[in-house]
Amino acid sequence: MEKDNSNYSNYNHSINLLERKTLVVTGVKKIENFDNIHFLMDTSMGFMLVKGEDLDLIKLDTLAGNVTIKGIVNSIEYILENNKKNRDDSIFNRLFK
Repeated sequence: MEKDNSNYSNYNHSINLLERKTLVVTGVKKIENFDNIHFLMDTSMGFMLVKGEDLDLIKLDTLAGNVTIKGIVNSIEYILENNKKNRDDSIFNRLFK
């Protein structure tokens, strides 16, 4: 049975950052890639890149679309859909050097 991705558009998207150490993101469709300094997530509002230090995935609720990340968060950036292809190439190139 094929999974219907139309439910993702109903997820509310929010970000809650507590003391730059705990990040809770809702409305996450998929985590594209992550390591201890980058998290690239596909959210209901577009692709989001989180950069930091000692980042660790603490909780992943795929049904509700919730993600909890611990570590030092230095930046949160949204990647526009029309620039996604160019940005993805450069982001993935930087992640896998």
